Amino acid sequence: MGALKGFMEIKRETPKSRPVSDRLKDQKEVYEPFPLEKYREQGARCMDCGVPFCQSNTGCPLGNAIPDWNDMVYRDRWEDAVALLTKTNNFPEFTGRICPAPCEGACVLAINEPAVTIRNIEEIIAEKGFEDGYIAPNPPQRRTGKKVAVVGSGPAGLAAADQLNHAGHEVTVFEKADRIGGLLMYGIPHFKMEKTVLTRRLDLMEKEGVIFKPNSHIGKDIPTKKLVEDFDSVILCCGSEKPRDLPVEGRDLDGVHFAMDFLPQQNKRNEGDTIPEDIAITAKGKNVLIIGGGDTGSDCLGTSLRQGAKQVHQFELLSEPPLERMSNNPWPQWPMTLRISSSHEEAGGKITSYSILTKKFSGENGKVKKVHAVKARFGDPDPATGRRAMEEIPGSEFTLDVELVLLAMGFVHPVHEGLVKELGLELDARGNVACDKDKMTRVPGVFVAGDMARGQSLVVWAIAEGREAARGVDQHLMGHTFLPRSQYL
Repeated sequence: MGALKGFMEIKRETPKSRPVSDRLKDQKEVYEPFPLEKYREQGARCMDCGVPFCQSNTGCPLGNAIPDWNDMVYRDRWEDAVALLTKTNNFPEFTGRICPAPCEGACVLAINEPAVTIRNIEEIIAEKGFEDGYIAPNPPQRRTGKKVAVVGSGPAGLAAADQLNHAGHEVTVFEKADRIGGLLMYGIPHFKMEKTVLTRRLDLMEKEGVIFKPNSHIGKDIPTKKLVEDFDSVILCCGSEKPRDLPVEGRDLDGVHFAMDFLPQQNKRNEGDTIPEDIAITAKGKNVLIIGGGDTGSDCLGTSLRQGAKQVHQFELLSEPPLERMSNNPWPQWPMTLRISSSHEEAGGKITSYSILTKKFSGENGKVKKVHAVKARFGDPDPATGRRAMEEIPGSEFTLDVELVLLAMGFVHPVHEGLVKELGLELDARGNVACDKDKMTRVPGVFVAGDMARGQSLVVWAIAEGREAARGVDQHLMGHTFLPRSQYL
C-alpha cells in the first residue's frame, strides 16, 4: 500500500477548476494543471484493502487493479503503473476524464471519509504514459489472416478493435459520421474532453494497423449483406441511439430538439466546421429549457452557457437527491446523492427544478414560446405492482418563456430500422440486441457490444463490453483465445 497512515493524514484533493469567467469564453477542459507530487500524495491515501471493493462488481467492471497502481504512483513507478493499468483498460485517458467513477463510490475509505481520487490518478497515469513514451504504437508481431468489421467507433467499438488488432486480426472500423469516435467525438463536449485526447489515441491505433472508415453508414453507404460476406466476423457497436421522446402537445414546434441534435453541432464548430444556417441550433440570446437532469442535460447546460444563452432552466421529473446516502442506498452501491457538475457551477449553482412534469408547449407562427408545467410527486404504491405513479400537485401549474427546448431524457434502445432488422437480430425485452455470454447474436459470426447490447450505460461498461465481444470473436475465429474475460460480464 501507499503511506501506512496516508488515509488518516492526507485529505482528498482534486484539481481546481479554472475561473468560470475564463472557461465560459472557450471550449477547453475546465480543470487547471495539478502538481505531480499531489497525485503521489493522493495515491498514498489508498488503504490496499484486503477486499478492494473499488474493483468489485459495484465498482469497476474492468477489474482494474486499482490499489496496486495507486501504490505505484505513490512510489513514482510510472512505467509499472502504465503497464498494469493498460492490461485491463484500453483507454484510461478517456475514463480518467469522463467516467463518473463507480470505483470511488465503492471505495472502502468512502464508508466514512472522502474516497480516494481514483479517476484523477487513472488520468495522470495515462498522461504520463503518453508523455514518457510508455504508451506507444505496438503493432502485433503476427497476423492471423482473419478479417473483422467493427460497426461503430465509440468506446465499445474502439475497445473491441484494439483487442482484436493486438490478437493479430485485420480490423476495420466503420463509422457513419464524418469523424471517428462516436459519442467520444460528437456526444462529449470539448470542455469535458478535448478532442486532441481522442485523435492522439486514434493516431496510435492506426499506426498499430487498425483501419478506420468514416462516412460509412452500414445499410446505406455499404449494404449490410456485403459487410457480412466480406468479413470473417462482425461486431455491432452502434450504441443506444433512440432518444426518449416527450409526446406532449406542441412537441412539433420549431425550437424543440433532442439533445443529440444540439450537442454534436457545437463539437463540429469546435473542429472548424460551419453549420448551415437553416439547420443550425444555438442557444445564443435565448431562454433555454433543458428537460432531463443527467449528464447529457449537464452537457447541454455548459454548452448553452458558452453559446451565450439569455437564461437557462432545467427540469427533472424525479425528486431532488439527498446530500448523503439514504438507508436504502448503502455502501458499496453507487451513491444516489446530489451532484453539482462543472456546468452547474458555471450557472451559479442550483438551477435544476425537481419534481416537474412538462404538460405542453405553446408558440407563435410555429415556433415555441412557452412551456406549461406542473409540480408533481410520487403517489402511494399500487397494491398489485408496488409501483408509485406520479401525481400532479393541484394549484402548482406554471409557465416559462422559452425559445429553445432541449430534450435530454436518455435513450431507450438501439435504432431498429436498417441494420438490426436487415440482419434479423433478436431483441430482448428492453429493445436491445440479444446475445449469448460470448456476445454473439442469433446470426453466427455477428456479435454485439456496448449500449447496443446493454442499454444506455457508462463509458467504462462500454469498454468492458467491447473487450468481451473481442474475446468472443477471437474464440469463434480461432477455436481458442488468450484475450482476457472482462471481470463482471
